[in-house]
Amino acid sequence: MNISDFDYELPEELIAQMPADKRENSRMMVLNKDNHTVEHKHFYDILDLLDENDVLVLNNTKVLPARLFGTKQDTGAKIEILLLNPSIQNPKQWEALIKPSKRVKEGTNIQICKELSIIPVKRLEDAGEWLIDLKYEGDLFEILHKVGNIPLPPYIDRKIQSEEIRKFDTERYQTVYAKDEGSVAAPTAGLHFTQEILDKLKAKGVEIIYITLNVGLGTFRPVKCENILEHKMHSETFEITQESADRINQAKKQGKKIVAIGTTTVRTLETAYQKYGQVCACHDSSELFIYPPYEFKVVDKLLTNFHLPKSTLLMLVSALAGKDFIFEAYRQAVENKYRFFSYGDCMFIK
Repeated sequence: MNISDFDYELPEELIAQMPADKRENSRMMVLNKDNHTVEHKHFYDILDLLDENDVLVLNNTKVLPARLFGTKQDTGAKIEILLLNPSIQNPKQWEALIKPSKRVKEGTNIQICKELSIIPVKRLEDAGEWLIDLKYEGDLFEILHKVGNIPLPPYIDRKIQSEEIRKFDTERYQTVYAKDEGSVAAPTAGLHFTQEILDKLKAKGVEIIYITLNVGLGTFRPVKCENILEHKMHSETFEITQESADRINQAKKQGKKIVAIGTTTVRTLETAYQKYGQVCACHDSSELFIYPPYEFKVVDKLLTNFHLPKSTLLMLVSALAGKDFIFEAYRQAVENKYRFFSYGDCMFIK
């Protein structure tokens, strides 16, 4: 299967730069994967599409303000750093992206603020990635919240970085149920939910369960090889509590439908089943690459945003609903001027 099989034309003006005025006002395309019908609705219509036979599983990860701007102490050159993952062996060492990577070398001192400086230790295999030492006094997360920025995807253009825009993105690029800090990107399907909609779903008898997957670059890394089978996913850590595992397994036994909110939730649940033969309590990592054909063991329905051409996320939704049907839906989305990607509209596959 070739990467070109998952390409499509997207007018640049359909890439959402700002979210809908209200979270629940996003448009929602509803796909019935059994009879291949398409309906055009709004996200608030989710209340009419779910009932007591559905179980929502949401990723409650929280985006870390991990985008830092500093200067080289010796030359004053401006350097941008994106923290990715803390080292398991040493919490003061992180994997990070450095831009421009060519301007730094091992041992370069990059000053972020009075309390924090960064020393590149060694280059990693992927271009631009480094292992770095963090030199700081006090609590790292407090420092990051003071000087860090929410790492918006590169297709969201923020030439003007006013304090007002920074505060806006800090709020809207998080789900209302975000809890466990550790992601470099939001699980964007969840951005459409409000607490009011969650409360109304509960009142209808819809069960709501939380898991955690810390979204890393692996989810968004472009597939660079022509044959997609040669692509390797980056590892992302996840956690499923005993209570969540028990509730999901019980729901499956009762014949209820598992509704994954976002592709990160899909990968968490399907990874757990693949590794353990059921959804069980675990703190593990996922490198699962889902593409057609794939037999889903846990997930029945999916709420997701519209994804980039040639992306692993587009391949995942194609595995769930069928590639031809997904590409017909995307054609209609372009024709009807749906808004694409992180701040854009959504698709419900049932």
